[in-house]
Amino acid sequence: MSVFQNLPAPPVAPKKPVSDTRHGITRTDDYAWLRDENWQAMFRDPSILDPEIRAHLEAENAYQKAAMADTDALQKALFAEMKGRIKEDDSSVPMKDGPFAYGTSFVTGGEQPRYFREPREGGDRQVLLDGDKEAAGKAYFRLSGLDHSTDHSRGLWGYDDKGSEYFTLRVRDLTTGEDFADVIEATGGGGVFAPDGKSFFYTVLDENHRPSKIFHHILGTPQADDRLVYEEEDFGFFMGVGGSLLDDFIFIDIHDHETSEYRLIPTSDLTAEPKIVAPRETGIEYSLTEGGDVFYILTNADGAKDFKIVEAPVSAPERANWRDVVPHTPGSLILSHMAFARHLVWLARADGLPQIVIRDRATGEQHTIAFPEEAYSLGLQGAAEYDTDVIRFSYSSMTTPSQLYDYNMATRERTLLKTQDVPSGHNPDDYVTRRVFAPAHDGESVPVTLLYRKDTPLDGSAPCLLYGYGAYGITIPAGFNTNCLSLVDRGFVYAIAHIRGGKDKGFAWYETGKMADKPNTFKDFIAAADYLNQEKFTSYAKIVAEGGSAGGMLMGAIANMAPEKFAAIIAAVPFVDVLNTMLDDTLPLTPPEWPEWGNPIESEAFYKIIAGYSPYDNVAAKPYPVILALAGLTDPRVTYWEPAKWVAKLRAHTTGTAPILLKTNMDAGHAGASGRFQRLEEIAFEYAFALKAVGVEG
Repeated sequence: MSVFQNLPAPPVAPKKPVSDTRHGITRTDDYAWLRDENWQAMFRDPSILDPEIRAHLEAENAYQKAAMADTDALQKALFAEMKGRIKEDDSSVPMKDGPFAYGTSFVTGGEQPRYFREPREGGDRQVLLDGDKEAAGKAYFRLSGLDHSTDHSRGLWGYDDKGSEYFTLRVRDLTTGEDFADVIEATGGGGVFAPDGKSFFYTVLDENHRPSKIFHHILGTPQADDRLVYEEEDFGFFMGVGGSLLDDFIFIDIHDHETSEYRLIPTSDLTAEPKIVAPRETGIEYSLTEGGDVFYILTNADGAKDFKIVEAPVSAPERANWRDVVPHTPGSLILSHMAFARHLVWLARADGLPQIVIRDRATGEQHTIAFPEEAYSLGLQGAAEYDTDVIRFSYSSMTTPSQLYDYNMATRERTLLKTQDVPSGHNPDDYVTRRVFAPAHDGESVPVTLLYRKDTPLDGSAPCLLYGYGAYGITIPAGFNTNCLSLVDRGFVYAIAHIRGGKDKGFAWYETGKMADKPNTFKDFIAAADYLNQEKFTSYAKIVAEGGSAGGMLMGAIANMAPEKFAAIIAAVPFVDVLNTMLDDTLPLTPPEWPEWGNPIESEAFYKIIAGYSPYDNVAAKPYPVILALAGLTDPRVTYWEPAKWVAKLRAHTTGTAPILLKTNMDAGHAGASGRFQRLEEIAFEYAFALKAVGVEG
């Protein structure tokens, strides 16, 4: 590719063939050696990485650095722009809870948040936890949050200082600011206090990074003495622990991607055996929130594909006692729900757009909070208190900075609390946001959200960054993103393809983009590219595709299926070695992922389906576009060796001259750099690559 010239020779990974036979089918993997045999221990201590693997990753980093050397000034300019759109000393609007209001803030130049509280009606702020102070001297640092006890005397906080997502928990005296001696290791990052603040419940991750056990810790005792509350025997399930607004119950939430089970511990008896609400039943999902003497349960039971809300007595919450409160409405997907003393609230998605619905619990009267823009995003924060008429939500669109509202559910009055400040300036009238629909291969229509400047020519000459994800039912919101303005202001059309695998058009949109129907996700993305090319929003020679994690699998698949339709591809922590990963049940996420992709160990049919699209397995002799793959050494979700192997194989097979680059963050995991400005540096690098790939000078 002409824009990448005079590069040094790329690293060549040696081939060390390893064969594997399943269902009578033998495959050979030339690059299996890039997986460190001691990966579990390496996630906790990256210094023990196999020296040969480290040398290869560092050689790859040197190569991509040489390829991107001429963008150093552009990267700095992009970083400065993006940083200039962030209010450095920003603060959240505190959320009222009892005698205090709690929030987070940043200081000018600070990378990490500060957690604070102030008197309920305003007054002097007290910093409870200073993230910058805790992160001092660490190459990587990420806070998991701060949860205060019911009496507001203590805080439970967690941190990960390796990027491996093994979090250490500490307890802080919120009056003195001193931490207790208690140190809880290898947790999932969260926990919940018992109402008396003298003990808490937490989840421990096993050596394969799975949340397998819930423990009860009493302050002042060693972790080794903690009582095992519940152990999940099926390693195909995720597990978490939380509490209710009324502090009546500890909730144990057990689920995979299609099945749920809740167990309850009454806080009146912390030693009680956890009680099952409804035993797990494959394909039945449910989640519950407390409503006084009843539980409100969001579920897809009884064929409610787009979910309904039922209620059940707290004293007898089993499924036989579930009674419909909000019936199933096909096409209106209920995403989440909350209950308060006088109101039931839920977030739904209809016609591809979110809405918040409020119901008066006494009268049954309900109303909807909605907005007129063509595409927008809503966030439902709710409230920290049960006995309240006021909830909080956020609103934004691709052109409208985020707005935070308090909403009185009884009077229907909105109070604007805060509008996102863009210090460098932002005029929404300079931009256009649109929702268009691309015809899919099977007659479906794929929503695509667009953002571009009013003066951008729509004659096929504009470059485009086309983003996609399409997995786990996750909907990519059409919300305000200050970072992408750096591309849009340089003439790009920024596009989000709302492809199957997400729930953008209801639960069926998710169902028809998973398991045996997974290829629909890839075809939808290509259909979006076809539409943007046909309608002259851009042209194939100007499209940069981007996706991360499961969206990185999408990038790998479209690179194999239609490399000629993309100028460049950015694959962040890409899940590209799908078949090998789904065949290895020792990896952290493999068993819980089988309901999403299928189990190729047990099923020959799913072995063949996954083998048919797995990006790594389908690399072939063809001219691939320029590709940038991003990895994190301690990533437990998409292990570093997936992109490393993929890049090695791509480079060995491509018949073109476009460079294929791998950048591995040797100090981070799945989420990349942890600090807010460190993360901007990574985005600036990706955008500089996109600009260079389509020949746009900074």
